[in-house]
Amino acid sequence: MKVLDAFRVAPDKIADRRGVFYEAIRDGELSAVLGYPFRVAQVNYSVSRRDTLRGIHGTTIPPGQAKLVTCMRGAALDIVVDLRPGSPTFAMFDVTHQDEESGLAVYLADGLGHAFLALRENTCMSYLCSAEYVPGTMIDIDALDPDLALPWDLTGVPIRSDKDASAPALAEAHKAGLLPSYAECVAHYARLAADR
Repeated sequence: MKVLDAFRVAPDKIADRRGVFYEAIRDGELSAVLGYPFRVAQVNYSVSRRDTLRGIHGTTIPPGQAKLVTCMRGAALDIVVDLRPGSPTFAMFDVTHQDEESGLAVYLADGLGHAFLALRENTCMSYLCSAEYVPGTMIDIDALDPDLALPWDLTGVPIRSDKDASAPALAEAHKAGLLPSYAECVAHYARLAADR
């Protein structure tokens, strides 16, 4: 992926007459790629109507909240956005089409933002989170920010929460000092690696 510290995880599937089996992640392999352990502290699910747009959501550092996001049912256009001022990929994004058939997952390090558009009814997304949710630490950015120009390919007005619809543009959030810097995130990743 072009966004630094975001990874696409594609499973090797074993199919037979019963169906399919695959390993979603292996701790040792994922941790080796990241350079620090990914520990699951909270698991979330969202179920969305078709044309629901959720995000862009991130978390302040501290406490951070890295995520491994997978579509368990339905289909979603999943987008990662680099929210870290000073990062070589600040304001850049990556798009992944996720669906229940592919088993694809997307890993987002602390400091990256996440959004998705549900492409089917009752799309269920799973989030394995590295830290428990702490009220007041969420970062919300407008997923329709014209400066980001994310390729949603909308055919109408998406279904959004009031909070998401009123979120600031990335430039506004940056100017207001709401975003974790790349330096803060790198120091955070180093602490995670040292705590192995």
